[in-house]
Amino acid sequence: MRLNEILGTEFPFIQGGMANIATAEFAAACSNAGAMGLIGCGGMNTDQLRAQIRKCKTLTDKPFGVNLMLMNPCADEMAAMVVEEGVRFLTTGAGNPGKYMKDWKNAGIRVYPVVAAVALAKMLERAGADGVIAEGTESGGHVGELTTMALVPQVADAVSVPVVAAGGIADGRQLAAAYALGACGAQLGTCLLASVECPIHENYKNAILKARDRDTVVTGRSIGAPVRILKNRMSREYVKREQEGATLDELEKYTLGSLRRAVFDGDTETGSLMAGQVAGMVNEIRPLRVIFESIVNGCGERLAALEAGR
Repeated sequence: MRLNEILGTEFPFIQGGMANIATAEFAAACSNAGAMGLIGCGGMNTDQLRAQIRKCKTLTDKPFGVNLMLMNPCADEMAAMVVEEGVRFLTTGAGNPGKYMKDWKNAGIRVYPVVAAVALAKMLERAGADGVIAEGTESGGHVGELTTMALVPQVADAVSVPVVAAGGIADGRQLAAAYALGACGAQLGTCLLASVECPIHENYKNAILKARDRDTVVTGRSIGAPVRILKNRMSREYVKREQEGATLDELEKYTLGSLRRAVFDGDTETGSLMAGQVAGMVNEIRPLRVIFESIVNGCGERLAALEAGR
């Protein structure tokens, strides 16, 4: 069964819960365009997230959900609040949501944690997850070590719940590959940054459009917090200081507020331009629905061509 059939959406896509980007307006736009839109709680407190959920309800009558980053200091409050607000779909990241699962399941919430390893996928299935999002290191933002190509089939073999592929998916060929690996659909992030509806600064969008295949780099490996971003002055200085053995406190001066500078101010030199390796495939700004249709149609064409050539 495809993800759209499971979630009641038109297309088999979940929008990534990108901090400072996945607002109520963007989540509603993604839902209205046929995917599962998400509000990302990164950078929010509980009251702000509650307000965003209520706002999203006024902007769409389609399914939408919330991405709960478990490293958020308000995670416990937020976990209870989404039940109060009647949220029906949750994804989680940066931790283990096991302690919240009973309350969420009792409330009838579908839960799809993001996983970067087989062991966590199996643990969360036992805890009651309805599905898992297997995210490869190609993705933008916080990353694991395994590639999507290696991770997705191993997770699909290890669990019986639906598996959603994430990381490195921007066109129909990659969606077809995700299906071949055992996924039922995909979570999209980088390719949506170049949508008409995405709220990021135009400078950020243009940086995505200009990116080539090797224009991303992972920062923060030395401190156990790897993040994939576009290469710029900040990333070069950061990596140089990492190689010199800089401490966490020394490195934080580069990243403190850097995502907000990129998203809101369009600072492409010292901002953190989170993006995945498929940024090199994103070459134009298009409406969300056009992006979704293009990926699905391209997938259908690729699968038909493979069948014809069998």
